[in-house]
Amino acid sequence: MRSAVVAPLGLVMLIGLVAPPAQAEGDRHPAETTTSWQAPSSVKKPVAEGYGGAVATVDLDASKAALDVLRQGGNAMDAAVAGAATLGVTEPYSAGLAGGGFIVYYDARAKRVTTIDGRETAPKAMTSSVFEGIPFADAVTSGLSVGVPGSVAQWDLGLRRFGTLSLGQALRPAIETARDGFVVDQTFYDQTVQNAARFADFTTTSALYLPGGQPPPVGSVFRNPDLARTYTELAKRGPSWVYGGGLGAEIVATVKKPPVTPGSTRVVRQGLMELADLKAYRALERRPTKVSYRGLDVYGMAPPSSGGSTVAEALNILEAVPSLGRRVGLHEYLEASRLSFADRNAYVGDPAYVDVPLDGLLSDAFAKERACLIGATAMPNPALPGSPDGAYSRCSGAGPTGPAAAPDKAEGPETTHLVVTDRWGNVAAYNITIEQTGGAGIVVPGRGILLNNEMTDFTFGPAPGDPNLPAPGKRPRSSMAPTIVLKDGRPLLAVGSPGGATIITTVLQILVNRFDFGMTLPQAIAAPRASQRNTPTTQAEQAFIDRYGPQLTALGHSFSLVPGPPVGEIGAATGLEFLGHGKIQAVAEPLRRGGGSALVLSPSPGKDR
Repeated sequence: MRSAVVAPLGLVMLIGLVAPPAQAEGDRHPAETTTSWQAPSSVKKPVAEGYGGAVATVDLDASKAALDVLRQGGNAMDAAVAGAATLGVTEPYSAGLAGGGFIVYYDARAKRVTTIDGRETAPKAMTSSVFEGIPFADAVTSGLSVGVPGSVAQWDLGLRRFGTLSLGQALRPAIETARDGFVVDQTFYDQTVQNAARFADFTTTSALYLPGGQPPPVGSVFRNPDLARTYTELAKRGPSWVYGGGLGAEIVATVKKPPVTPGSTRVVRQGLMELADLKAYRALERRPTKVSYRGLDVYGMAPPSSGGSTVAEALNILEAVPSLGRRVGLHEYLEASRLSFADRNAYVGDPAYVDVPLDGLLSDAFAKERACLIGATAMPNPALPGSPDGAYSRCSGAGPTGPAAAPDKAEGPETTHLVVTDRWGNVAAYNITIEQTGGAGIVVPGRGILLNNEMTDFTFGPAPGDPNLPAPGKRPRSSMAPTIVLKDGRPLLAVGSPGGATIITTVLQILVNRFDFGMTLPQAIAAPRASQRNTPTTQAEQAFIDRYGPQLTALGHSFSLVPGPPVGEIGAATGLEFLGHGKIQAVAEPLRRGGGSALVLSPSPGKDR
């Protein structure tokens, strides 16, 4: 168990005080011209406090890249793209240009939160039954699982809409990191080992990530010159090189004929992607989800992500519980999560294909109806979805249940998250992914990039009426939940995490820890976690079971240790909090996923250059 317990907690906890927000810093300023990238000197640490800008990622090199963009005059969007592209080098099993993601962004000049949807899409040839009869494990490592990538289009849209750098300038740190290399840490080594069997089944992947047939050892320098050249050419040619150009053609060729190692016994299905699918792809600016919680405005990612709506609904339910005469505690947190997941599974999908009742799911009246189901003991499993139809009833006690739910699938550490803010008060919370750790396991020949396996986020079926069945051009439902919290219209906190469907519960629990249980943000991120997703047992870290298991079991909850690898860990969060008077606290994990990297531009006010 690598998670840490920072502060003792009781079973039922009082509402904590909220730190004041930072003062506004004025308009977004243009970046200064930069000609080279020089990483600032720092050591990897999970918490940093200072002024002028801040960043937190899982990786020191990516944090340095983002911070140096801030140091040279770039803004939060510039730094977010630079950091994400660098994570595509140093965290290639979680991020990359052949993946996708979601950005929640606070624009200080407009005093407005918006989001950019870079979610992958299904090829036009995909049907609702395409995965039926295919074992999940077989789909994961295949061309069939590869979705039309959205990252490059998202970077381009984000920079054009909010940034001050060109895409080529933003890619410079990643180019140099790929060319010069980075030091292999234990997490990179472990993730390579975990994927070694399937990496060995592709000539290009084994050549890159299993040199000499073995994972690169901890402490060695890992270089990806093919990726450096790919990023360099992308900087020159622009996004059209991916979306209908030469690189797109290479991706399609790889999807259709994966470079399987001669003699491999793995059945590798060919994909459905065509160059026309890439030409048709668009990143989208969307309105965020928004709810009020404890006097704060909580913004998240709207569908096709279920992250924003599910976190928001659970918060609404929790805020309705005290009106029933009970204080919010861990029991209520688990029950609110159970109910919101029941509604997520029933209603949330790509809004271009599904009529998502988002207003109803986020309404206070619906939350009150759902909160009525939370009693003194755990409700029977599974909870049925509610009806967000505007006709809400008074409290009537525990609700009915449906057929017994199957145990939830294991959720690994896939995906990554970064947060960044600049001297002008812009804030980015960014989830980026290639789906499972290692994606589809297929490296594009000569390009150094791993393909995503995002199509496995669709429901496999048969499941008539399921809002997340595959369809041509459809975006699979996501659980990514980059979140920004405002107080009195100004940023107070930003947070997010990787972890599959546990992303939602991780973000929710961090917010509850911070705003209900009175923890600091570092304590809220480091505290032991549990994830209830409307399943028979609540998956939890060992430290959570040890500390709270007996009391919660007495209330009817059942727990199982979250499976690995890595065994027993849920999420790997990063966050920012604005402490007032311009001071920023950047926070990453102290231990999970090897610990993260938090950096600030300056430890002192007025010295951010």
